[in-house]
Amino acid sequence: MPLTRLTLRDFRNHAATRLEGTARFNVLIGENGAGKTNVLEALSLLSPGRGLRRAQPAEMAARGGDGSFAVGAELEDGAVALATATTPTAPGRRTVRINGAEGPAARLGEWLSVTWLTPAMDRLFAEGAGARRRFLDRLVLAVEPGHAKQASRYETALRERNRLLEGPGEPDALWLDGIEAGLAEAGAELARARGALVLGLAGALEGLPEAPFARPALAYAAGGPVDAQALRDALRENRRRDRAAGRTLVGPHRDDLAVTLAAKQAPAADCSTGEQKAMLISIVLAHAALSGGERPQLLLLDEIAAHLDPLRRAALYERLAEAGAQVWMTGTELAPFDGLGADAAVWRVADGAVVRV
Repeated sequence: MPLTRLTLRDFRNHAATRLEGTARFNVLIGENGAGKTNVLEALSLLSPGRGLRRAQPAEMAARGGDGSFAVGAELEDGAVALATATTPTAPGRRTVRINGAEGPAARLGEWLSVTWLTPAMDRLFAEGAGARRRFLDRLVLAVEPGHAKQASRYETALRERNRLLEGPGEPDALWLDGIEAGLAEAGAELARARGALVLGLAGALEGLPEAPFARPALAYAAGGPVDAQALRDALRENRRRDRAAGRTLVGPHRDDLAVTLAAKQAPAADCSTGEQKAMLISIVLAHAALSGGERPQLLLLDEIAAHLDPLRRAALYERLAEAGAQVWMTGTELAPFDGLGADAAVWRVADGAVVRV
């Protein structure tokens, strides 16, 4: 199995948790508030970014502890060791170690591909474009680990440009030229990766049936020119307007993921909650099949089976088995997971304690 051991120390409500003997499917069963999602959140920290809850490091440390936490994992029976932690003296800074050597969080993506779907994402299509960009970038990152570095470059340059535009007096044109050159270069790479991912997903979804999961049609809605030179020209031309607005109004930070229910040709935002949920599941399943490659792949599904009928649950498990990822799922009852049979490892979670069933 890709991930063979997971350890948590003072993470949320887990004082000292150790999971071993993982399988292709891994199921965490327990009451609400038992700590099931906390395990998934810990797993999500083994990839670049802020994890599935987007929490600050200090929020993840156990209450009543020294303010620090640690998450460790072994891949391929110990061949690779990944760890992330904070310290009592720096509870807001999360460090990363790969095979014992400290490094940037972006390097985690070189070793492990992690994707997730949580109940909090059910309103993805009704929220603003920012939530969909984060979702899209998470999908891209699972395929292209270098995407995190380009996103960081772009965000840094964007903040610097906005700072200059907001400052007193006329900003130095040559300084802006240099910042915009880097901004356009990183922006074009972001646009390329996002567009390629959406194109691949659209192709994977196109061949799927309309049932049992609603089939979405996807399109990449660029927030500006996708070519580096064209984006640089647009930034230069829009300086006066951007200065008046106090922010940059063109570029991939304004991208969106356009989703339509194929059967009805209806925008996802206009569809029912059930249809939106089904489309999300379809996208994540298509992505799981698309992103299989050299890196081990984890798929984290929080309360995924709770609102699916037996037909859709069976279809879900069949599709997951075909995808090839190691799957981690949560639920309050074991019965919905009976269809997994001997392929599943099951843990009972209660008050932050985990026991193999």
